[in-house]
Amino acid sequence: MMASPAGADAGPTRGPVGSWLANVGWVFHKDLLIERATREITTTSAFFACLVAVTASVSLHSGADTRVRVAPGVIWISIAFAAVLAVSKSWHREREEGALYGLLVSPLARSAIFAGKALSVIVFLTVVQVVVVPLTAVLFSVDLLSVAPGLLLISACATPGIAATGTLFGAMTVRTRARDLVLASVLFPLLLPTLLAAVAATRELFAGAPVGELQDYLVIMLVFDGVFVAGGMALFGSLIEG
Repeated sequence: MMASPAGADAGPTRGPVGSWLANVGWVFHKDLLIERATREITTTSAFFACLVAVTASVSLHSGADTRVRVAPGVIWISIAFAAVLAVSKSWHREREEGALYGLLVSPLARSAIFAGKALSVIVFLTVVQVVVVPLTAVLFSVDLLSVAPGLLLISACATPGIAATGTLFGAMTVRTRARDLVLASVLFPLLLPTLLAAVAATRELFAGAPVGELQDYLVIMLVFDGVFVAGGMALFGSLIEG
């Protein structure tokens, strides 16, 4: 069973909202402590995302309008692949040495485990974006300073849904032998709505549209976030114990 992180309270507890939030913080803190020690997820995911971005920039560069037509897709495809890798490695850690069993027999609320794992995936993906977005901006000659506020808003709307979906279905596939293949096969179709909205919003932003004109795309991503966060909170327990 995994030991409580240094500096944590006496242990996870079931109970009212305060205790539930403490449970979420315990799981989140545990994942961040492990990642701070190993840097496995952020390093491998960021490297893979950068490799995708560089390869795509070389393969798809086709003229002056590439910045608008191609760069948004490169950014979000890189992040999508990095998300699969990050989620897979995050759950693989729980499978090692019975750590997952330790989580399940602990008094942690199942929804708190989901929320804590999803929050850690959001952090991992944010680190990936901090690396891959500037790299893509350089490769495609994007004026990053002018579009940075809009990109931050798009990322804030898209990343929670990606993390929640990955966390939910990562739990579903953690016990399967070909979990990476199964996770990618299940996850990409489900991420399609938010990825398409993110790509379209980023394309409009790069074309010079003001942030106010991106409202419809942002609403789609927020609806997607709400559906999968709520669905994850409700279904996680049955999926992880099934």
